[in-house]
Amino acid sequence: MLSFLPSTVRGCIHVILITLNTLVVFSLIVPVAILRLIIPLESWSTFCATILKGIASAWVAVNAFNSRLVNKVDWDIQGLDSLQGKSWYLVVSNHQSWTDILVLQTVFSGRIPFLKFFLKKELIWVPIMGIAWWALDYPFMKRYSKEFLEKNPHMEGKDLETTKKACEKFKKIPVSIVNYLEGTRFTKEKHDRQKSPFTHLLKPKAGGIAFVMAAMGGQLKSLVDVTIAYPNGDKSFWDFMCGRVTKIVVRVDTLPIARELQGDYFKDEVFRARFQEWVNQLWLKKDQLLKDLLGTEEHTPENAHPPEDRSAAIG
Repeated sequence: MLSFLPSTVRGCIHVILITLNTLVVFSLIVPVAILRLIIPLESWSTFCATILKGIASAWVAVNAFNSRLVNKVDWDIQGLDSLQGKSWYLVVSNHQSWTDILVLQTVFSGRIPFLKFFLKKELIWVPIMGIAWWALDYPFMKRYSKEFLEKNPHMEGKDLETTKKACEKFKKIPVSIVNYLEGTRFTKEKHDRQKSPFTHLLKPKAGGIAFVMAAMGGQLKSLVDVTIAYPNGDKSFWDFMCGRVTKIVVRVDTLPIARELQGDYFKDEVFRARFQEWVNQLWLKKDQLLKDLLGTEEHTPENAHPPEDRSAAIG
């Protein structure tokens, strides 16, 4: 435990440890990914995917160990009992900073399949990480704007088709797909600009989660609804690196993905309205939970609705 050191020094050490861990893992991932690419056998590909998942899981475990080594955090976690390591999950969470990603990885490490995020196709060009994401089968999605589709109507549906193809490899190996419904990190400025009817949340983008469900073709059976709170206020990634995030509260609620939540969100107006209402109720419940966890008493209006959207104890 290095908590006796100044916070900035601890932050620098923490960043260095994560960087070294990432570089070591990258050096292990690339050879396996190349072998997987040059030997086009399905059984071999599945074997390599399993090895890659193990390497990535070790990366998460080492990061968690380094975090405990450098900083002391009081974790308050509830709701993990019903989770299984061999099921397919869709994970949704509120989003406040990059710290949330490390929190999700730490909380769910060894409890559910390795977490994966839908990434914009352009991110494949990010140095080191782009190759790592590709090797680990992170799904890259290509989204077309409404304006682009109006000028090129023949491209309608191509984005979903591309994403569905990227998700084909998930049918044999269980996976956990993470989706941030707010689409961006929460800040007071964004909250005010949106005129969000929620106290601790931005407006959710219902189309994003509907897109994921459609792309996975019914493979996802359970929704893991995660609420993350930082009672002491500090929540930025640098705050976490420096040990200024002293308490993290996580509440997990596992829900079945009912049949009525699966449909054509983009063409079926009746289904879209029903899906948006379901997301709205999910977000109202999450906002109230955050009020309880953070000790706030503001009232969330009953007419809070998500906008129509066509995008997509640890020791």
